Amino acid sequence: MNAILVAIIGLGVFVLGYRYYSKFIAERIYRLDPNYMTPAHKYKDGVDFVPTNKFVLWGHHFTSVAGAAPILGPAIAVYWGWLPAFLWVILGTVFAAGVHDFGTLAISVRNKGQSIGTIAEKFIGRRGKILFLFIILTLVLMVNAVFAWVIANLFITYPASVLPVFIQIPLAIWIGYAAYKKNMKMLVPSLIALAVMYFFAVITAEVSWLQIDLVSYMGGEGAGGLFGLGAVSTAFMVWIVILLIYVYIASTLPVWKLLQPRDFINSHQLTVGLLILYGGLLLTNPTINAPATNGDAETSWLPLLFITVACGAISGFHGLVSSGTSSKQLDKETDARFVGYFGAVGEGILALISIIAVVTLFSSVDDFSATYSSFNDANASGLGNFVEGAAILAGGLGIPTAVATTIVSIIVVSFAATTLDTSVRLMRYIIAEIGTEYKVPSLTKKHVATSVAVVSTAALVLIPEGPNGFGSGGYLIWPLFGTSNQLLAGISLLLISIWLKRQGINYAVTLIPMIFLMFMTLYAMFVQVFFEWAWYAENSNLLLFVLGAIIFVFAIWIVITSIQALSGKFDDELAKHRNDE
Repeated sequence: MNAILVAIIGLGVFVLGYRYYSKFIAERIYRLDPNYMTPAHKYKDGVDFVPTNKFVLWGHHFTSVAGAAPILGPAIAVYWGWLPAFLWVILGTVFAAGVHDFGTLAISVRNKGQSIGTIAEKFIGRRGKILFLFIILTLVLMVNAVFAWVIANLFITYPASVLPVFIQIPLAIWIGYAAYKKNMKMLVPSLIALAVMYFFAVITAEVSWLQIDLVSYMGGEGAGGLFGLGAVSTAFMVWIVILLIYVYIASTLPVWKLLQPRDFINSHQLTVGLLILYGGLLLTNPTINAPATNGDAETSWLPLLFITVACGAISGFHGLVSSGTSSKQLDKETDARFVGYFGAVGEGILALISIIAVVTLFSSVDDFSATYSSFNDANASGLGNFVEGAAILAGGLGIPTAVATTIVSIIVVSFAATTLDTSVRLMRYIIAEIGTEYKVPSLTKKHVATSVAVVSTAALVLIPEGPNGFGSGGYLIWPLFGTSNQLLAGISLLLISIWLKRQGINYAVTLIPMIFLMFMTLYAMFVQVFFEWAWYAENSNLLLFVLGAIIFVFAIWIVITSIQALSGKFDDELAKHRNDE
């Protein structure tokens, strides 16, 4: 199969989806009002509520939700063949992700910029809200652990990426100061910052002494490291500590000082990266030799495909960002279409090139089968396959392999870091909400809540020991991350459906993807939790089983509560909150 043809079909569907379907949703379903006073203006505080240009906000929103997931998920999902992953990415983006991301942003804007977890009380009652907050808190904690684990491992694997990534931090602070204190436009400074980053990417790729390789500093892989952990585990621990110190600071600063400008730089990274990869695709004109469907797969794609692709098609975490940070920065309500729906399209475009980069890496079906011999192998090698395949595509533009590999790894790390500190900020909000709910004043304090978020993340990443040894927490919880993430998306679509129904608006556009997603997710969670007990026991990971079982039970509880809400049980409770909208 010709890879360019696959790309053209996918991109064509995305263009049509944004041009027509998102416009229909904006005008007929969510009914955006250009004169509505958004929370960013109504509650402007210069810290979290900050009216923001829609292009800058799109940069923040997209890079916050992107992370490594729209790359990693599809890179794993091609285990079942490229065709199922391709179809779910394009159809899921247009009919599920766009609707979900756009919807959670719209409902939050109409509810004081509150998070989707807080809004839940208005539609499914206090008990449903508490259950939902527990699922959200668990998911955000897993996001923190997974992305901290991914970044630390990428720094160890690609040490040339470390210096350019860390140079971005002071550059972003300079841009934030220039934009908000000197009234400069962000575009030119952010392009300069990107040029500086890539200058260092070229230099560090070729000059070994500029590469911050902690494993080598400790004597190499065979060395003992600290406390007898080994050089690799010690380097991993050091990176985790450094990352968590950074995200503590980043997630407590006002959004304009670091979050927004750094995300704006990363949005240009996305543009440059996609131009390089799609340009390389046109010039190399590769053939897809991997199978369209993998008949030798040991596990069925149904339902696991729909929780594996995750952010490449739809993700509950996107709803947390939409309702947690983006809704507090939306300048005009009509900007929600561009920020929310087009943000999802950006994810789809990235997921599409991830699929193509991976499946064009192989010269034959046998080559593919040797690498993707099992689902565990796909999990272990997916991200590395993308980096390698993307470097080959970039080579079509004449970029040296070492430089291309460094640039790709920088892009992945930058997105993952953006997601990590946004996630910690969101976790701080949720902990504060729980503190308010249970009258624990100390948890409502910014630094206390952030400390709880950071310490719990460190514990989850560093304490567990599994098949990968010390620091395998992020790896071990990945199966539960996928199901919990999609479960959250399904519940968010349920809440949006209830919101629309109460307003007398046709809610089929949210109800249909919700039913499909909830069925697939609960099916997958049931199989994973209750039929794969032997896997959990064999790997001594009882925590994963217990968390999965609790979340599954809570999910069923919330679904039942939501069905009652759809039938009108909570109409009186909703009426009490009518004036809040």
